[in-house]
Amino acid sequence: MGVHSFIVGCSGLVLNTEERDFYRDFNPWGFILFKRNIDTPDQVRALTAEMRACVGRDDAPVLIDQEGGRVQRLGPPHWPKYPSGRELGEIYLQDAVKGRELCRLNSLKMAHDLLQLGINVDCLPVLDVPVKGAHDVIGDRAYSYDAEVVAVLGRAAAEGLLAGGVLPVIKHIPGHGRSGADSHHTLPIVTASRKKLEAQDFLPFKALADMPAAMSAHVVFKSIDGDNPATTSRKIIRTIIRSKIGFDGLLMSDDLSMKALTGTFRERTEACFSAGIDVGLHCNGNIDEMRAVAESTPLLAGKARRRAETALARIRHRVEPL
Repeated sequence: MGVHSFIVGCSGLVLNTEERDFYRDFNPWGFILFKRNIDTPDQVRALTAEMRACVGRDDAPVLIDQEGGRVQRLGPPHWPKYPSGRELGEIYLQDAVKGRELCRLNSLKMAHDLLQLGINVDCLPVLDVPVKGAHDVIGDRAYSYDAEVVAVLGRAAAEGLLAGGVLPVIKHIPGHGRSGADSHHTLPIVTASRKKLEAQDFLPFKALADMPAAMSAHVVFKSIDGDNPATTSRKIIRTIIRSKIGFDGLLMSDDLSMKALTGTFRERTEACFSAGIDVGLHCNGNIDEMRAVAESTPLLAGKARRRAETALARIRHRVEPL
């Protein structure tokens, strides 16, 4: 059976019978973990191993959002509390060389934490560039208000993950920092001109266009496509992400269960693939929603399969020691 182009989570600390059967029936490309799935190191290792056993692929990607600061799925007492992107950015402003190296080492340490648990993909770095007055959904998750600083530290973070054997996912392409709303709850609409977007919001993504994977933004950019958020906009994916930014890596959606998107889960899923997304992402572990997404998801084939294989090939099997 072929691999389906989606990533899903699970409801708890262990898989239940329904989840095991679902994974075996639909063979998702990958999995994602959240705090509800995290207890002890041994428990997480057992969970990631069982996920992979269900699909019969030892290299199946297991993702997590381990940014540091307020978005950190692994934390004390078993794992360190990591600094936020903004804290790293403030160090960089005091000493650029020290700040960049600390950012890289911070991600290298994160990668070592993750790899010991069977997690091989981190949804980091955040390349969004916030503006004054924007919603705090990004806030201190961003390295700086300066797009150039975001690009420098974003690359340092990505390099640290890669050196530690973990695949980075740049997010939220082509930019979520200017949004006035939280896309978890409502659809953000950005009215800035394309010229302004290219000068600031898109800049870090263009600087890191060589990265293996990216996560889309559920944001409407009125100056480019007034009707659809980037995730479901064929125009934004083709003319901005693939062309202007020049990103040819694996493009995954942000969470399809977020309220920024409308319609049934079948409609959301079909819309994102029709627009040009390579892999759909569903996070909340709701089995009925997962099934609707799976039934609307194509097999991983063509350019999407090439991009997925190329991304996984970037994972180093011999990691840099701390």
